[in-house]
Amino acid sequence: MATVAAKIDNTSTPQKQNTMRIGRTIGSITLTEAHPTMRGGLLRLVVPLRNEDLDNEDGPSPAIVAWDELAAGNGQLVAFSEGGEAAQPFQPEGKPVDAYISALIDQIDRPNQTES
Repeated sequence: MATVAAKIDNTSTPQKQNTMRIGRTIGSITLTEAHPTMRGGLLRLVVPLRNEDLDNEDGPSPAIVAWDELAAGNGQLVAFSEGGEAAQPFQPEGKPVDAYISALIDQIDRPNQTES
């Protein structure tokens, strides 16, 4: 099993550049006609989760659409990037995506959090 370290921002603040976020997949989207570069993966609905949402199955944020080449299942925790960073894995050809699922998460180890 590989361990991946990444800067992950799951605070309730708006999205920041160059960060990954954690979300949970809640479904997929089927297209009747797709852009030619949109082959080999799925469009998934992902609900972004804040740190306080990780123990729950859902978060208050609206679902986003993310490109998935990793075959995430429904209910799977995933790490995703948004904006220009989401299209970087497809350079130089490019792909018309605004969010990209970059990792499937099996487990999150968090230290015991104490109130300040």
